Amino acid sequence: MSQPYSFSLSESLMAENAGVSLKSTHFDVDAILKVYDGIKPLAKELGINAPQPRLAGFGYPHVVSLGAPIEFPEDGEPNVFPLIKTLEEIDTLKEPENYLAAPLIQTRLKIAAELMKRRKDAVPNFIGHPLEGPITTAVLLFGHDFLTLPYDDPKRAHRLLNFCTESALHYVETLHRHFNGHDPIEPGPRGIPDDFAGMLPPEIFGEFVVPYWNRIYDGLKATERHLHSELLREGHLPFLRDLNIKYFDPSADQYVTPELLSKKCPCRFMSRIQSWDARDLTADQLENLYRKIAGNKPFMIAFSMDKMDQLEKIKRLLKLARELAG
Repeated sequence: MSQPYSFSLSESLMAENAGVSLKSTHFDVDAILKVYDGIKPLAKELGINAPQPRLAGFGYPHVVSLGAPIEFPEDGEPNVFPLIKTLEEIDTLKEPENYLAAPLIQTRLKIAAELMKRRKDAVPNFIGHPLEGPITTAVLLFGHDFLTLPYDDPKRAHRLLNFCTESALHYVETLHRHFNGHDPIEPGPRGIPDDFAGMLPPEIFGEFVVPYWNRIYDGLKATERHLHSELLREGHLPFLRDLNIKYFDPSADQYVTPELLSKKCPCRFMSRIQSWDARDLTADQLENLYRKIAGNKPFMIAFSMDKMDQLEKIKRLLKLARELAG
């Protein structure tokens, strides 16, 4: 049986290759085009399609629309700062009158429009990934104190999770109308990322996670449910069956190995060659790791190239991936 794979070039690699800061790929159309045009020779050398121009990946537009402050380092990932400072503020949370009014949202909309105007091959209507799952959103809005809230004040925990869920769906609907007019969101496969969900143990997962995930999937009209979550443990896996998850991406989850997932996961699962594997392992070691992962039959093995000094190792890994993919 063939082993499918997914390969990508990291945004940090592409920015470094073009000689621009990662921050500029969030805000500067010229820098974005320089990045995507500059990576074409490497893509050709690797035998892959060149990625399409788009704003740099950004997972926080929903919390930005609610007023959460964001910092963009020159060459690092954006940082979100908590919006909610006290428990009492949870009681008075209100959704914005216009989800697209926040200055950063307006800026990204304008950049996306300019990018599409200048390049027909640009990814259309992209200002960032639509939403984070409700647990991650709650942590972004309230900080890590949220993780004890289900024990200390369960009513407020539910109140915040309800706000996170409903506002996320309303943000997605508003953005959809902006780009598509009044055409409704079409049913289809949908995925949600909720990396912090695994911080809530199985004993309370059914109360504080499952109903909110169900509401997100139903609100997004998911005909097929995909999940990305990095901190689940073995005890959480039965919930994937209850939730009717079709595909599970544990990403960098240290608790559920491919070996464990092949035996215990109730749905199809993805595995990854991690960035530190590509950085630290030799080409032979990477090939051995890839074969070992493939032996557990994930539906996909994903890996990326993050530094130019990985080129020869990545070429060998791509060759192996193509051979096993048939």
